[in-house]
Amino acid sequence: MKKHYLIINIFFSLTSILLPQNWFWQNPLPQGNSLREIYVFDTNTTIAVGRVGTVIKTTDGGINWNSIQSGTTRNLSSVYFTNNNTGWTVGDVGTILKSIDGGENWNSQTSGTNLPLWSVYFTDNNIGWIAGFHGKILKTTNGGISWNSQTSGTSESLNSVYFTDNNKGWVVGEDGIILMTTDGGTSWNSQTSGTSEWLRSVHFTNNTGWAVGWNGTILKTTDEGTNWNSQISGTTMPLRSAYFNDNNTGWIVGGYEGSIILKTTNGGTNWNSQASGTTEILYSVYFTNNNTGWTVGTNGIILKTIEGGTNWNSQTIGTTQRLASIHFTDNNNGWAVGGDNKILNTTDGGTNWDFQTSGTTMIMSSIHLIDNNTGWAVGEDGTILKTTDGGTNWNSQASGTTEILYSVYFTNNNTGWVVGWDGTILKTTDGGTSWNIQASGTLRTLYSVHFTDNNTGWAVGEGGTILKTTNGGTNWISQTSGTNMRLTSVYFTDNNTGWVVGLNGIILKTTNGGNNWNSISGTTRWLYSVHFENNNTGWVVGGYGTILRTTNGGTNWNIQASGTIRTLYSVHFSDNNIGWAAGEVGTILKTTNGGVNFIDDNNLMENIPNGFLLFQNYPNPFNPITKIKYQIPEISFVILKVYDGLGSEVVTLVNEEKQAGSYELEFSAATLPSGIYFSRFQAGSFVETKKMILMK
Repeated sequence: MKKHYLIINIFFSLTSILLPQNWFWQNPLPQGNSLREIYVFDTNTTIAVGRVGTVIKTTDGGINWNSIQSGTTRNLSSVYFTNNNTGWTVGDVGTILKSIDGGENWNSQTSGTNLPLWSVYFTDNNIGWIAGFHGKILKTTNGGISWNSQTSGTSESLNSVYFTDNNKGWVVGEDGIILMTTDGGTSWNSQTSGTSEWLRSVHFTNNTGWAVGWNGTILKTTDEGTNWNSQISGTTMPLRSAYFNDNNTGWIVGGYEGSIILKTTNGGTNWNSQASGTTEILYSVYFTNNNTGWTVGTNGIILKTIEGGTNWNSQTIGTTQRLASIHFTDNNNGWAVGGDNKILNTTDGGTNWDFQTSGTTMIMSSIHLIDNNTGWAVGEDGTILKTTDGGTNWNSQASGTTEILYSVYFTNNNTGWVVGWDGTILKTTDGGTSWNIQASGTLRTLYSVHFTDNNTGWAVGEGGTILKTTNGGTNWISQTSGTNMRLTSVYFTDNNTGWVVGLNGIILKTTNGGNNWNSISGTTRWLYSVHFENNNTGWVVGGYGTILRTTNGGTNWNIQASGTIRTLYSVHFSDNNIGWAAGEVGTILKTTNGGVNFIDDNNLMENIPNGFLLFQNYPNPFNPITKIKYQIPEISFVILKVYDGLGSEVVTLVNEEKQAGSYELEFSAATLPSGIYFSRFQAGSFVETKKMILMK
């Protein structure tokens, strides 16, 4: 029987209004959240919005980008301004925000819906429309003071809206749907698109317009949509955004597992590919004239051209490779390792990160330095590297194993331990010149090791494994954790007091050296790293950008606003205020005040959804991982299954009672063939099904 690997991360909807964010991006810059749409005011001033309430703006052509507090953690999908001051952005759960100062400050408006809103367009400061999920169209005639629902006549997702005047407009969406209105939306009439592909963007220049979408679809009309004709794009990649300066010159961007930029100078008779220089998916494109334009996309990518796209230059700096471990020796000197075989180093607290040459092609898992010069890094295939000059040179050490090594810890220049796959434990007493295997007594993978002195230490890993030694590892004794979950990180402040974290929100604490371990969590998020500065103050990081902080030894944990949904794999503090977190897509976050402006975990349930809903999986099409999100307004028994195109059940994702809230999980179809699949969601008497496309 084939195994379908499922990774589930559950999260509750954050409150809409946040205090100023006290974790800020250091890599990549200006930030690493995916950007969904960009609006260009002029050649110098541009604003972009994206996931987790991200709003960034430049006033110098992109030399500098500034992060702006939007006041929400909802994903933002679209932004539009009518002048240099007045604009709107929309997003998940019916979010509508308005600015009257060029995007520097945002105020929430009441949408009257909790459906995702995908696109916003205004013809003047008063009149505007929003298109969204499940055929939702909203209109305002007073700048958003009130929004009224219009009858679209469809339940398809509407992805893009565009108006040429106060009366005439179009929306496009799922399954090739195109709707047009000539009376400001009082009535919407279907137009024949000639395609069943999803349409993601529509753009008009007077009577002439284009709609683009999945499978390289480009449609053009020269008669306001009475007739739509297909154009040859030369690609089968999803196309996500179109922008035209006139009837001849336009650009389209998109991609899937890579990017694509197309340009035409003859109204689309011919489309020519442009080199983007990135593999990121591009979601939005905007030009101020035939030369100057921007495009944005996944992982915070920002590209700019000043020559019509002949050359595109990235305005994003830093690595986007997974970072598994981060370690600082003081407030200035730090190192990080991860998935690109490189070692990052900073000497100014993370303001600047430079690559160091590791001398290996292996993926690294952990790094530990005992001072500014001497340290070790470990990784796959038994790799152990050592530096004695702060990383200017890294030299390989013979580990005597080919197992994956996940964690390294040293108590001084000579004595250290490494743990890893199949219960591997290695020890050195000469700085790594020689490494000796210690008997762990288990074949379970060990993910973390920590010592309080040369004799006393702990290692944790798969199946709730906790091992302790009191003689430097000559003997390792199993301790009872009370769980069979994977344990990912261990930290002790003295020989008695320590914490262990793991999957499904596991946080364990001991005050007697591990003789007894007590669960003190209260979250279901996957946790990957724990760090304490003393017996009271500590932090834990994990999935969906989770950062937890305690000031009473873990009796209470408060969620801090990380500003990202990127998984965080490692956390390290140099004192009670200054700390860093690192994770997927090269994420490095820093705080200089302990991250103290937090959202209390008790407040996370205040925004109870007011209806049952299964969202469309994202991305779609996907390969091989996609995210499925649903919400329930009350305690319900939830069944979520995936079926193939013949109606045969593939896998059950959820089959249990859930508290009211919003939930998201990742479904991996790595072992499944390409084709049509369906997610079926049932909560009580409510049933909804969504089509998913696996494209390998």
